[in-house]
Amino acid sequence: MKRFGLFLLCLLCIFKKGLQTSGWSVQVPSDVTGELGKMVALPCTFTHPYKTFDRTLTAIWRIREPYNGTVVFKCITQGSSELCKTIVSHKNKYKLLGNPRHKDLTIRIDNLTWSDSERYFCRVEFSGDIHDKYESRNGIKLHLIAAPRIINITVSSNRDHTFKARCTAEGEPAPSLTWTGPHYSNLTSVTNMNHQVTKELQYLTHDGKYTCTAVNSHGRAEGAVYFYKFKASNSSLFLILIFVPLGIKVLVLLAIVGFTVFWRGGPFTTPTSLARPQPQDSTYENLDRRHRGSPTLPTEQTSVPRS
Repeated sequence: MKRFGLFLLCLLCIFKKGLQTSGWSVQVPSDVTGELGKMVALPCTFTHPYKTFDRTLTAIWRIREPYNGTVVFKCITQGSSELCKTIVSHKNKYKLLGNPRHKDLTIRIDNLTWSDSERYFCRVEFSGDIHDKYESRNGIKLHLIAAPRIINITVSSNRDHTFKARCTAEGEPAPSLTWTGPHYSNLTSVTNMNHQVTKELQYLTHDGKYTCTAVNSHGRAEGAVYFYKFKASNSSLFLILIFVPLGIKVLVLLAIVGFTVFWRGGPFTTPTSLARPQPQDSTYENLDRRHRGSPTLPTEQTSVPRS
């Protein structure tokens, strides 16, 4: 008799579980596309077997895998009229758009980065019975798109003293790169890594401007680099271009210093023509002063004998 009672109780539990499970469902799209640097909404709606429910409700979003994936968003609402209070928002970039009390768990992700390209799973939990929880199993795959962007462009030398130009761009889908410029060999190498592409232009021989163009279905971008190779035959011209401006600067500097010293009355002798004449007595005036008041000496006269 006891066994029969336990059997009926188990049937009742299974029946109750079946009724609750049959009333649960989650509706999400399989894929959502967002643009790098902007925002995107991830829709999620659900149904439950209850006509009314005013107990605590918890909304959860996780990434990578269901049930055990990393939780990136979580909010809790205590009553039917209370807003869902955010408990977890990874990097503060996840916001609830829907109303869990209205069976809507839609969230928004701001400022999309490459790391946000994951699979997302929404989950709802009611307090009470252990079976009052439901989570999407397939989740939503978030795809990112991005117009091309040149992130690095350089010219460098190799060990064999040759030169190469290197251009790296990113975008989704991965952009195609094209080099244009002066005549060059067609020796290039391409490296792909997820949403980044690098293309090297090897053995540069001609001076000038080299342009890298990145193109995908969402746009295009360009970057340029200038290459000038020093040549030994032009060494004399190179020295002239260096030392002539330097000599001119030295002469200008000396002229400025000389003018400054002259203006301040430096050690240079003032030219005679510009010197102010000093008053002085003449020789005759001195002699006159010297003999003034003294007896006049007789003048010696020499007689010339007559012949």
